[in-house]
Amino acid sequence: MMPNGRSGPLSGLRVIEFASIGPGPHCAMLLADMGAQVLRVDRHGGNGWPNAVTDRGRATKVVDIRHPEGRDWCRSTAKHADVVIEGFRPGVMERLGLGPDDLCAENPRLIYGRMTGWGQEGPWASTAGHDINYIALSGVLAAMGKPGEPAAVPLNLVGDFGGGSMFLAFGIVAALWERERSGRGQIVDAAIIDGVASLMTMFAGLVPAGRISLDRERNLLAGSAPFYRTYLCRDGREMSVGPLEPQFFSVLMATLGIAGWDNAQYDEARWGELTGLLAAAFVKQDMAYWAARFEGLDACVAPVLTLEEVPFHPHHMARQTYARRDSIWHAAPAPRFSRTPGGIADGGDGDAMADSWSSRAP
Repeated sequence: MMPNGRSGPLSGLRVIEFASIGPGPHCAMLLADMGAQVLRVDRHGGNGWPNAVTDRGRATKVVDIRHPEGRDWCRSTAKHADVVIEGFRPGVMERLGLGPDDLCAENPRLIYGRMTGWGQEGPWASTAGHDINYIALSGVLAAMGKPGEPAAVPLNLVGDFGGGSMFLAFGIVAALWERERSGRGQIVDAAIIDGVASLMTMFAGLVPAGRISLDRERNLLAGSAPFYRTYLCRDGREMSVGPLEPQFFSVLMATLGIAGWDNAQYDEARWGELTGLLAAAFVKQDMAYWAARFEGLDACVAPVLTLEEVPFHPHHMARQTYARRDSIWHAAPAPRFSRTPGGIADGGDGDAMADSWSSRAP
């Protein structure tokens, strides 16, 4: 846990986060974990999604931004900030007098980060949406699931966080680097559909080249291949199996005692047969047995753990991937740095943080 005198590669960075849900708070958490001073501007009663993990590491100030006094406080504080993060629909901050034109006019070095699903312009820009809609319109959802069945809806990791908060954080850091040369801030328009489109670039390149198919019955990375899916064990738990390379596939088959497949791994006509053999093998023992049996082997096999189990896996424990704080397991800040490590900080008082900002230039 970091003390209030923060360390980390972003130590000294001052961020105003206008409270939102999902990717906005996660981006602010990432910046705080890296040492930034994050001041959350919250509404009375919060955002309706209190989260002790993603809300960690920042100070909070309850402000009614619909009231002139609240807006004046925000404008005054933003004069001393490096970054602003907001996740409202396009036009909302402009109507409140807190848009980039307003805040950047008084602080030309300000990086103004905007987090939306559809982006700041386009025919759908002001339309409501959620993760499932963004990945649907980006070609992701169509590739997920079993043939002939509705698409398998993933957790909102792909859109909100993979295509959203991660790209917002990347955009903010890129804009800060550019500011070192130009001395000027700018707007970062982080749209989830743009980020997800970028996440899909591997497939966009491999599909035309015929190296992979996104058709559900042939999608190598979506469960159609018998060597890239999960299998039920005797106790109803699952093992993940993913030896795409022949040398790892050979280890899998030898460990399970299945012979005769050395040159047939990618024979799609026999995938149904192979799936049956693997399923029959795994269901003979409990997950714990298979986890121990494959431990240390280059077979690309791992147990499917629950969120409650993961902090106690030996690999996570050795790397201290999780930290216990206030009776809740927190993922440790990532990535890791050799000289300037991040940490989970105490948030502090919002008024005190704002006062400290005003005492020094941005």
